[in-house]
Amino acid sequence: MNDASLPWDTLARYRLIEILAFWEGRVVASQIGEAFDIGRQQAQKVLRNYREEAPENLTYDESRRGFLPTVAFRPRFTRNRVEEYLHLLSAHADLDSPFAGLGLGAADTESLPLPSRAVNPYVVREVVKAARAGRRLEVVYASFRNPAGEERILVPHTLVFAAGRWHVRAYCEKHRDYRDFVLSRFRGIPEDSGEMLDEHGKNGDDAWQTRVEVCLIPDRRLPQEERDLLAVDYGMRDGELTLHCRGPLVLYALRELGVNPHHVEGEPRAQQIDIANREALAEWIHWA
Repeated sequence: MNDASLPWDTLARYRLIEILAFWEGRVVASQIGEAFDIGRQQAQKVLRNYREEAPENLTYDESRRGFLPTVAFRPRFTRNRVEEYLHLLSAHADLDSPFAGLGLGAADTESLPLPSRAVNPYVVREVVKAARAGRRLEVVYASFRNPAGEERILVPHTLVFAAGRWHVRAYCEKHRDYRDFVLSRFRGIPEDSGEMLDEHGKNGDDAWQTRVEVCLIPDRRLPQEERDLLAVDYGMRDGELTLHCRGPLVLYALRELGVNPHHVEGEPRAQQIDIANREALAEWIHWA
């Protein structure tokens, strides 16, 4: 539980400590210093103060030169949800979470609570470690084709949030190709399997390196007044909106927008927007 008596910036620093310790398995003063642009001594003081607030959570490991989560780790300032860590990664230096403690007294708001996919923190730790070091991972991965799971050797490079769940983009040695793997479908803890055998990191993923334009327009079957309304809703210019995304993410973007990549819905008001350059996207939507 958050301690409302603490200043919001202190809460932000304590949250970062817990997120890094729990999901990466290690936190050091330099990370706190870089995130909040403070000196090393001040960052070390933040860690000391955190340990006074939660004395059972961290232990210093000489060999790894950092603080590790103890077996008795219990969150004081976070909820230990994978979204906290993964959104932190995607935000980089733009930390949204610290402002949760500001209490600005704005107008009432409500967000729709959606179920969160269960992700094992030990899986995340190994995936992140392998991606950063260019290592291979031996994993057991479950799918609709094999719900019990099957062994794979993966070389992960990027964590991706799309279609309401977190994936890791990785090279699969079984299929000799790059694919997306849902983090909640890993069974057991991935094991290090050595260095990658070839250039199977991010730079070798040609599809991932390809930037694609997705051109969206209001459904042509709607009356002009309704098309104009949608153009304003989506911030279109001259009746068109262009999205720029990586090739493998095109399908996810269309699904998020409720656009069927292959045909239009029978009711134009149900679909509302359509793809203007459908033929140009054929390479990226053929497997839907």
